[in-house]
Amino acid sequence: MTEVAEPELASFPMTRTNPFAPPPAYARFEKARAEFVKLESGQRAWVLTKHEDVRAMLNDPRFSSNRFNPGFPRVEKNPPPPPKEGQRRLEPSLINMDPPVHGPARRAVVGEFTVKRMRDLRPRIQQIVDQSIDEMLAGDRPADLVSALALPVPSLVICEQLGVPYDDHDFFQAHSSRLLRLDVPQEERAETVEALRDYLADLVGKKEQSPTDDLLGRQIRKGREAGTYVRDDLVALAFLLLLAGHETTANMISLGTVALLGHPEQLALIKADPGRTLDAVEELLRYFTIAEFATTRVAVEDVEIGGVTIKSGQGVLGLSYAANFDRDEFPEPGRLDLARGGRHHVAFGFGAHQCLGQNLARMELQIVFDTLFRRIPTLALAAAVEDLPFKHDSVIFGIHRLPVTW
Repeated sequence: MTEVAEPELASFPMTRTNPFAPPPAYARFEKARAEFVKLESGQRAWVLTKHEDVRAMLNDPRFSSNRFNPGFPRVEKNPPPPPKEGQRRLEPSLINMDPPVHGPARRAVVGEFTVKRMRDLRPRIQQIVDQSIDEMLAGDRPADLVSALALPVPSLVICEQLGVPYDDHDFFQAHSSRLLRLDVPQEERAETVEALRDYLADLVGKKEQSPTDDLLGRQIRKGREAGTYVRDDLVALAFLLLLAGHETTANMISLGTVALLGHPEQLALIKADPGRTLDAVEELLRYFTIAEFATTRVAVEDVEIGGVTIKSGQGVLGLSYAANFDRDEFPEPGRLDLARGGRHHVAFGFGAHQCLGQNLARMELQIVFDTLFRRIPTLALAAAVEDLPFKHDSVIFGIHRLPVTW
């Protein structure tokens, strides 16, 4: 009997060769709504690429967010090893939780990110943006927009919101950047997690003695009043918010600036009418989808989706970048259209785990783009786009450095 060879599985993750489009290899996924792939970690997992399938998966409780589940697919080449004896493991945070614990944990902190609280933060964020631009204008040209604006703004905002000393930003930025790289060795990844955890545990311990009027201090007081306070849980939450709160927005600031400068006719729209900037932010979020692997899950029951049956224990990569370039949802997806109005993108995820800080991120981006191009109308890139050091080595896409002049 002649043996039939199994079809060769695509290797994943796939690299963006064009920073303004999904990897060309994603074209193979257009033929099937779901496909099995092999990961650099040695695992195998399903990928979903259609917008409706990704949203359906993210809204289905039969898919778990628990990254400690053995079947959870890891896109890093060297996933973190199990903790050694005597080594503490970071407790599950919101991003890892499933019902019934996820709902109460999210409700306990969601009040920190309401639209009203964001409005209260707006004057301070505007002040931070103006101060950063003042310093950039007073410095040398060309300037690096990443170190001058894109990183300091969200870093200072999240530090003040959490109650983390901004003087320590070099420490947590270096460690978080290392943690997000795809090729970091296991031991180094584990040491990085431990160092960040120790730093935050020490900070939370100090706040327990005298809770401050910031997110961490308020969580301590609320938890104690309700009888639910656990230090390790707050440390895990702080870890998540500190990491996500500056890395994602910083990369969107730099990428969005490159895209707007490369499309002067689109930039002219928001220069002429700042009321359109929020629509522009939504389109830029869709266009880049920098945190593509945040929509990764593992099935805890057999589920039929995308025309296949995903077995319990199998991992699923809901490719949010592919979903945001789904032609059935976003006509001409490769065209940057700031008037598109496609707020149903999945750059912030979907369902119960939709990004907690999305209101904050939108506001920061709106303030930065409005202020940057109003105050420096002659802003221009000081390097060719093809020479920019894009973050092909990171879980979160972005730019390492962005030279600009005016």
